[in-house]
Amino acid sequence: MHERYVGLLSGTSMDGIDAVVAEFETPTAHILAQRTLAFPEPVTEALDQARNDPDRFPAARLARLDALLGDAFAAAALEVIEAAGIAAGQIRAIGSHGQTILHRPDDVPPTTLQIGDPHRIAARTGLVTVADFRRSDLAAGGQGAPLAPLFHREQLFSAEENRVVLNLGGIANISILPASGGVGGFDTGPANCLLDAWYRRHHSGRFDPAGSWAASGTVDSAWLNVLLADGYFARPAPKSTGIEYFSPAWLDARLPAGSDRRPADVQATLMELSAQSIAGAIAGLPAAQRPQQIIVCGGGVHNQTLMGRLAKLVRPARLDSSARFGLDPDHIESLLFAWLARERLAGRPILSGPVTGAARPILAGSVVRPGDGTARTVKSLMD
Repeated sequence: MHERYVGLLSGTSMDGIDAVVAEFETPTAHILAQRTLAFPEPVTEALDQARNDPDRFPAARLARLDALLGDAFAAAALEVIEAAGIAAGQIRAIGSHGQTILHRPDDVPPTTLQIGDPHRIAARTGLVTVADFRRSDLAAGGQGAPLAPLFHREQLFSAEENRVVLNLGGIANISILPASGGVGGFDTGPANCLLDAWYRRHHSGRFDPAGSWAASGTVDSAWLNVLLADGYFARPAPKSTGIEYFSPAWLDARLPAGSDRRPADVQATLMELSAQSIAGAIAGLPAAQRPQQIIVCGGGVHNQTLMGRLAKLVRPARLDSSARFGLDPDHIESLLFAWLARERLAGRPILSGPVTGAARPILAGSVVRPGDGTARTVKSLMD
């Protein structure tokens, strides 16, 4: 019987939990069930406040939010297991990334924080839970992220062509998979985070999934050059970033005069910033690594405006959704954490150094085991 794992993730949109039940038949991963569960608005608001000013967010409130999210992740795990039509006892373990509140790998000392108490997940599901994946990499001298390239190599490597896997979340990251072997990767900068932040100022929703508002505006080329001059884009890898850096405050400090009179032009320019910074990072790869195929995953795959612009900028490379390769673009990241839990329980160190700069192989993640007789029931925070 193949081993089954649950993978849990809340991304930079901070609006809910992506959950999968995965079955592994080496090396291929199969999703048996998947769910996306929205957070209640008060939780989303609290997460937004923590993200916007983490240095001043009260410790007591953060501790409560950590517990609430632990219960929410447990509920999501139980719901996706039920959707898979299997008993919880058939799950080997849960891999939970949690919710990133802070990622500052270049601080002294480097710091990263993901919340969603894994002890509460284990207690409420009765299942072994593996969490806290980034800090072991930081302790080994790495950036702590991205970790996805290691999984992408397992699933999407081809000896016939160079490939890049592009994840379009709040932040964009690339996995470099040369046909000659090996792996690399780094965060390129913003994908959706600045677009979403600006959209929320002018609309009732949290984001514009198809990018139609950006398509209605005109790119401000002079302002775009100012944005592209940010030092992050020219930094060499290894590097990682987050919405703590590419934040609403980062945007406010650079807004051109009269921006509120032409908000669609701002959105169009932010879309172009994402597209050009991503395409520039790929074009800057050594010739031996430049891809013939770019495989896209993450929520940004549904943004037709961004995808169309990227397709033009990366020519002659082909741009396709990961769905074409059998991996749901909306759930490939939660699948990653199911895989990382599998690797951790098997005692297999991950070789993150070529991606993150870690000085040695690491056992990524901390293992939390439930007490005997724990009931696998929890009231969903989503109710």
